[in-house]
Amino acid sequence: MLLLTLPLTVPSALASTSIPQPDGDIENVRLVGNIPTDTDATAINFLEYGQGHHQRDVMVTVGRFGVRAYDLADPTSPAFLSEVTSDELRLPGDVTGTFWQNEDMAVDERRKLVFLARDPRAYGGTTTDPDDPAGVYIVDASDPDEMFLRTFVEVGAGHTATCINSCDFLWVGGPASNTEQAAEWPQGRPILVVDVRDPDDPVVMPDPVDLHRNDGTTAYAHDVQVDAAGIAWVSGLGGVRGYHTDGVHWDPVDEVRRRATPSDPVPFAGGQFAEEGAPTAFMHNSLRAVQATAEDGPRSKHGHRADELIMATEEQFSQTDCSSQGMFSIASLRGSYDGEGWRSTPEEPFRLEVVGTWSPFEQEGFVDNPLFCSAHYFQMQGRVLTYSWYSQGTRFLDISDPTNPIQIAYYRPDVTNSWASYFHGDHIYVADHARGIDILELTVDARRAAEARTEVVAPPMSATQVENSRALAAEYAPDPQLGWACPVPRD
Repeated sequence: MLLLTLPLTVPSALASTSIPQPDGDIENVRLVGNIPTDTDATAINFLEYGQGHHQRDVMVTVGRFGVRAYDLADPTSPAFLSEVTSDELRLPGDVTGTFWQNEDMAVDERRKLVFLARDPRAYGGTTTDPDDPAGVYIVDASDPDEMFLRTFVEVGAGHTATCINSCDFLWVGGPASNTEQAAEWPQGRPILVVDVRDPDDPVVMPDPVDLHRNDGTTAYAHDVQVDAAGIAWVSGLGGVRGYHTDGVHWDPVDEVRRRATPSDPVPFAGGQFAEEGAPTAFMHNSLRAVQATAEDGPRSKHGHRADELIMATEEQFSQTDCSSQGMFSIASLRGSYDGEGWRSTPEEPFRLEVVGTWSPFEQEGFVDNPLFCSAHYFQMQGRVLTYSWYSQGTRFLDISDPTNPIQIAYYRPDVTNSWASYFHGDHIYVADHARGIDILELTVDARRAAEARTEVVAPPMSATQVENSRALAAEYAPDPQLGWACPVPRD
């Protein structure tokens, strides 16, 4: 069956010959460009300016360096435009270290704003000290040639920030609770809501969202993805739960029909994954393919309806073995539409059925390296995921059969630390902490592997790759509360 939307444009001879391919293990994908200056990048997003012949495609990157804008007139050779540096993001009292971390950067396409979540561990801070600020910077990118910082708002959370209701509001999550928050939020910070309709005067709403997510205990709400139907899916300790944030809906928890708002959302579906899909219960990020994105996700298969499937990453760095942790999982939402995920308790737990999983551990390419064998961010296009797996590189999975995801391509240079990868047009842009921004293209052989449903297996990691991976891991430190989940750089 043809995957008509799979981005497999055959590159020009110039692109395929002028860019040296890195040493390592690469199959069915090629490197066509690189920005080596953007090492320690954590996230990428895109903005469009103008129309027709005046249209301008801009990539925004964020990392320890701050935030940068690039023109994509040549998508394989981005041209630097402007930046707001890590030093420019310093607050009074920031004397050491760099900006951190802003995973999954949010942008407002309409107003050309960039929202950067400040983790309390920025500039040498910790998750435990109440004096270490967490919040959101708002960067004005209305002129990408001259980006500038508009404001910072202290929120009380700040590992991730996600646009809700057309970027009129932000849902800000994570990380672990500080010592003052721990009594109320014992297992981590929930979602805090920020009204950014006036970007020069953001307002933090008084009531947190997504409480009691871990079998009745308030826990770390890590990140939010909004699907094409407008459901906001919150991933974290205790699984993945979705909410209506606009309109009038039946509330299955309060058993009343009421209006949903960003600060008072209506539960939709979701919950904690069954143990085989997430032994630690810490889900990092998720996606649901529905409506406009239905053709990008899994097909309905073996009695599992496509719009009832939620895809998610468990992030976990086991210190002994990675055979069953830090994997990609697909679960069914069936049985969770009546508020079951909000009523779950340790005595009467509710769990979503896991219908399919994938991990490099199941492939020959894996070598046990507990510090860097977890899944991280992924995106979907044409029933294929581009998937960052830290030192296991960037993997490409065909998910057309949700019960049996398969690998159709892999990109594992000898030196790699892949944090997040993104489809954009015919290319894949990878935020790699070791290499900077890699620009990739899938080959026709990736299409053939997907059409034939043929698994493409990587060779075992070489001694060079293992040594490099361990050296990269040594540049990071575990958080005193979170351990190796979302590791922090050693400054």
